[in-house]
Amino acid sequence: MTSFFLTTAIDFVNSRPHLGTAYEKITADVIARYHRLKGDDTWFLMGNDEHSQNVFRRAQEQGKDPLAYCDEMEQVFRDVWRGLDISFDDFIRTTDQKRHVPAVQRLVQACLDNGDVYEGTYEGPYCVGCEEFKPEKDLVDGLCPIHKTKPEWIREKNWFFRLSRYQRPLLKFYADHPSFIEPEVRRNEVVRLVEDGLVDLSISRAGQSWGIPLPFDPTSVVYVWFDALTNYASAVGYGWDDALFAKRWPANLHIVGKDITRFHCVIWPAMLMSAGLPLPGRIFGHGWVFFKGERMSKTMGNIVDPLDAAKRFGPDPLRLYLTKEVPYGGDGDFTWERFEEKYNADLANNLGNLVNRVAAMTERFQHGRLAAGAGGPLAALAAEAARSYAGAMDRLALHEGVAAAYRLVSAANEYIAETQPWSLAKDPAKADALARVLYEAAEAVRIAAVLLLPVMPSSAAEILRRMGEPASPGDLRFDTATAWRTSGERGILNAGALWPRLEDKGAITVSETKSGDAGAEAPALHSEAPALHSEAPALRTPAAPVAPEQISIDEFMKVQLKVARVLEAARVPKSKKLVQLSVDVGEATPRTILAGIAESYEPEQLVGRTIVVVANLKPAKLMGIESNGMVLAASPEGGGALLIDAEPGAPGTRVR
Repeated sequence: MTSFFLTTAIDFVNSRPHLGTAYEKITADVIARYHRLKGDDTWFLMGNDEHSQNVFRRAQEQGKDPLAYCDEMEQVFRDVWRGLDISFDDFIRTTDQKRHVPAVQRLVQACLDNGDVYEGTYEGPYCVGCEEFKPEKDLVDGLCPIHKTKPEWIREKNWFFRLSRYQRPLLKFYADHPSFIEPEVRRNEVVRLVEDGLVDLSISRAGQSWGIPLPFDPTSVVYVWFDALTNYASAVGYGWDDALFAKRWPANLHIVGKDITRFHCVIWPAMLMSAGLPLPGRIFGHGWVFFKGERMSKTMGNIVDPLDAAKRFGPDPLRLYLTKEVPYGGDGDFTWERFEEKYNADLANNLGNLVNRVAAMTERFQHGRLAAGAGGPLAALAAEAARSYAGAMDRLALHEGVAAAYRLVSAANEYIAETQPWSLAKDPAKADALARVLYEAAEAVRIAAVLLLPVMPSSAAEILRRMGEPASPGDLRFDTATAWRTSGERGILNAGALWPRLEDKGAITVSETKSGDAGAEAPALHSEAPALHSEAPALRTPAAPVAPEQISIDEFMKVQLKVARVLEAARVPKSKKLVQLSVDVGEATPRTILAGIAESYEPEQLVGRTIVVVANLKPAKLMGIESNGMVLAASPEGGGALLIDAEPGAPGTRVR
């Protein structure tokens, strides 16, 4: 069994986690779950960075003992990670007296013993937000370029680490291990930085009690970054359990933000070289998630609380959005409007609609049972999707992995539209073809759900349950679970909509929860929308229906409802809702009908589908285009239109 140890950066606890913080943890969790799915002996480490002056000052502001404050914040962070379904195996705190303190003191002593630590004096600007001395050349208009605040001027006697000694060893290591720093843009940045020369690093603070005392100078505490970086080794035994450390170290992968790659790719490997310890295998610097084009920060007042989205939709839609929509390694953007748009498109209309159709038709036409058979066109597509997915995930191209899974979802939707199981069901001679089509669609859905397990663990597990997967998700292994099954029988469960469409009820604003208030509750947004939980979709109690106005049969018969087949479909320029359809209604020439279903369907999904239209509606001009009819649709839960596939015969057939 292959061992795989990955970590995320540990977080300052002076404020609640925001969406940018959550992005790192979610994507790391996707990677950890993927490796578990492969069968690797996976160890996923997270934690909190507590020996920060930011944290100390925050505790003072609240009139609390720093350690008591950190204890409270640990629970805050754990609650957020639990709410986002983060499956870490260990959680390290830098105030951990049994594990972390002895590790830090052992590491700094090892560097001293190797001649890499000496005493000196430092004077210069210090950014409390970064917990770092800033060379004046790096300031912008006298301000920290990241926090937009003026650094404090500090002069004190410090202990220094001879970082300059490791310029050549680091450059050689980068050359010998080209995949050590990823993506390539981060690697190039770090290499240029080291080539420009390194200066020795202050690794102590004098006259402070909040921190870990230097073993050779109890009047000083270890600099927060030297302290924090050691967590990756301290959590797995360094300084307190040599056998455990030999088993787990070195880490295979550090996931960190692009703003702290310098610490992880320069200072951390130099520390390990000095102490004679193996270096990690890979450091990946991900990009930032912006809110409406701006970096999220407490100072800017644009913090998005990730639990707002999780409370509204469940964690899986947020996990999907961040993994699918942000190219891993690059920057991404988040807006509530875009999030809801992708929820409707990717979940309600695409994946959710596919699961519902397969389950409903299997229940109706096959009594909920399907027998396996030889694979058809979807089998080859599923195999290709699995290969592409695995290759992308191994390269940490998470967005490409999700795209591969969704290509299979789209192919299954197209397959259903092409084969029309509802038509096959009308001919007893085509019973075998019907069974084959439904099985092939169900098997494609099952494999797509396996691919999505790391991204949407609860939702994918529910889809697997509905598609008759007998094994529990934790027992599945990638190679066997993504193989097309050609024998056996399974039951398919029709259990209703997984993701009901969302109706636009106005833009959701940035969370008004103050990020620094540990006990503050995040406001619930659109609380009436159901969320998917790990067991089954939430059910709501329906309001008492309002009795509709009654009409006579003669009035009804004035409305001519006819079967139509969509020949062409395209979005109407400058309209978010309209799709222009060319439909066959059994007449000499096709009709043009405009339908307000663009938020429910991509145009390519509509071509070839059978619909019902109002055929005798007066023509109307919309967006400069004449519409000759109306599409019959349903609007469940007050949501957007959902097109209904009709099952009568030829276009033009009257619906009564």
